[in-house]
Amino acid sequence: MTSPAPTPPEQTFDWLDAEAGKRADAGLVRQLRPRAAGEQDLDLAGNDYLGLARDKRVAGAAAAAALKWGAGATGSRLVTGSLELHTELEHELARFCGAQAALVFSSGFTANLGAVTALSGSEAAIVTDKYIHASLIEGCRLSRADLAAVAHADLAAIKHALSTRRKERALVVTDSVFSADGDLAPLPELAEVCRAHGAALLIDDAHGFGVLGDAGQGAVHAAGLAGAPDVVTTITLSKSLGAQGGAVLGPRRVIKHLVDTARSFAFDTALAPASAAAALAALGVLRSEPDLPSRALTAAGTLAMQLKDAGFAVSLPDAAVISVRAPSPEAAVAWAARCAEQGVRVGCFRPPSVPDGVSRLRLTAHAGLTESDVDTAVKVISSCAPAAS
Repeated sequence: MTSPAPTPPEQTFDWLDAEAGKRADAGLVRQLRPRAAGEQDLDLAGNDYLGLARDKRVAGAAAAAALKWGAGATGSRLVTGSLELHTELEHELARFCGAQAALVFSSGFTANLGAVTALSGSEAAIVTDKYIHASLIEGCRLSRADLAAVAHADLAAIKHALSTRRKERALVVTDSVFSADGDLAPLPELAEVCRAHGAALLIDDAHGFGVLGDAGQGAVHAAGLAGAPDVVTTITLSKSLGAQGGAVLGPRRVIKHLVDTARSFAFDTALAPASAAAALAALGVLRSEPDLPSRALTAAGTLAMQLKDAGFAVSLPDAAVISVRAPSPEAAVAWAARCAEQGVRVGCFRPPSVPDGVSRLRLTAHAGLTESDVDTAVKVISSCAPAAS
């Protein structure tokens, strides 16, 4: 067999142009839109649910930590990167959420990768909701486990997948609050199904932590599953705590296992000191101002109802995420751009970010939203809406 002629170096990546053309035809081109410091737009796109990212107590703690510890952690936590700040943050997170122990990662994405891969493997089966976050999906792909992705929020499908699995060990993976529509997984019922079939339960509480439960302790705590011996929780520090990083919470032996085996922990530079200190300070603010979560929830409910009353197809939020359906990817992009021009920033979710293939505006409420802010948002979203919506 004759080998193909070598491709000239300047043509090596020509295939990228063809792929870019396909994305353009499907309305799926992404663009980076840097925002300036101090931008005054009404932000309904970010995940700063409690409004702590710019809080002086939080930002001040970050600045002080950078001056004390330096700009970076300098290495993996198993080499030189594990700081007293990380240990203190882990202790406080576990105490706040009612877990035995916690382990801090450099991001929520790496926390999910580490948890899924370290708790599964080729001798395990994984059962997931089809709508789980991309970071969990990547963990499942890397796990080498038998994988079954079942219909969204379908307990019967999860039961069937668990009862027909070929491997003895099983891990069920779910979001607590799903990031596209903001709906809440049936966590107590899910835990019952897992226990009936001898499976562990891994819950990504990124959008529940700081918003749901008593004083923001999270959806897992609200479901009565905090501290359970068969439940592991992942959270991000970049949403309700306004900082950066992620964490896994659960039984001590699970956390010890992650330290020994999670590759996204062992081979990743540790969370920067400023981010760890910011998250720790934000947790302190949340403890001292336990009404912040309820304010975010109230704002989300008010915004969703007003948009529904305005005639839009809106998800009624279980937490602080709201989606407004758009007729097409192109319409969603144009709609979000027009809103930005009017001073209201909204998220734009399109395939493959949305597992149901339906494009939508994704709005996030936060504790600082006023009645005037909500009125403004509804007016702008309504005036900028595509004709077919």
